[in-house]
Amino acid sequence: MLGVGCSAFFPGCSAFSIVKIGIHYQTQYAYTEPVSFSTHLFRLFPKSDRYVSLRRLAFQTNADAQVNYRRDLFDNEIASCFYPEKSALLQAALQIELELTPRNAFDFLLDSPALNLPFTYTAREAHALSPYLQNRPAPLLPFWQPPIEPQPTVETLVSLNSALHEHLAYERRDEGAAYTPEETLQLGRGACRDFAVLLAEVARGLGLAARLASGYLCEFESDDKRAEGALHAWTEIYLPGAGWVGFDPTNGYLCNHHHITAAVGFTPEDISPILGRYYHSTHVPANMMATLQITPHD
Repeated sequence: MLGVGCSAFFPGCSAFSIVKIGIHYQTQYAYTEPVSFSTHLFRLFPKSDRYVSLRRLAFQTNADAQVNYRRDLFDNEIASCFYPEKSALLQAALQIELELTPRNAFDFLLDSPALNLPFTYTAREAHALSPYLQNRPAPLLPFWQPPIEPQPTVETLVSLNSALHEHLAYERRDEGAAYTPEETLQLGRGACRDFAVLLAEVARGLGLAARLASGYLCEFESDDKRAEGALHAWTEIYLPGAGWVGFDPTNGYLCNHHHITAAVGFTPEDISPILGRYYHSTHVPANMMATLQITPHD
């Protein structure tokens, strides 16, 4: 079993105070001439749970768009937007009001068989988690060595998460596919989605089920954080007794109520906040703009 007090890791956090916040996200793609658009999928909508209460949500995109809302294979809410007319501008805006209940990231109890790494999932767990497992060695990290004998599970994963934060540089990259783990390690830097993919691959190589998550990082009291003012991504690892536990290798700590999940999945495409493309007979240059404002509310 594991139980760790909140104050040791998040000084000043209150176990009962509710935090009200507002999120305003806006993005646009401005092309040099009108183009056709594929159906675009927007995964921007926070998942509600006992720690996250959605009070208001308003989503807008091009006026001619036909917008349908649905759930995908991972139970993510998606706005599926069909654009019938050519346009030189694709834009979307989202306004959200939330109430957050503070959550201690270490407030969980592991099942006894999972207290130390390595451990084996039960047959039932392994069957359900099979898409998130792999049977290949973990990527080799020059700055962190996997345990060669049983070690406490949480301490080992905290050490791994911290090592990625400490030894890799952060770069903001709003567009483009996620790097492979090999590319991130070779470059020695990456965006939050690159950190998340690398941690997931290392965890899977250790025999753990891991998935990717994307959403929002809401922090107002810390001056030392990466990915502020941008959509964020992190990794979730399934630990028996605790469930899916979030690890943020970009910032080097476990996820708590500051991490507001909008999407989970196996691949970076599964959690992409915006997924779509344009069509034209030739390449058409575009200028992409995105802004994210997260503010406390009274």
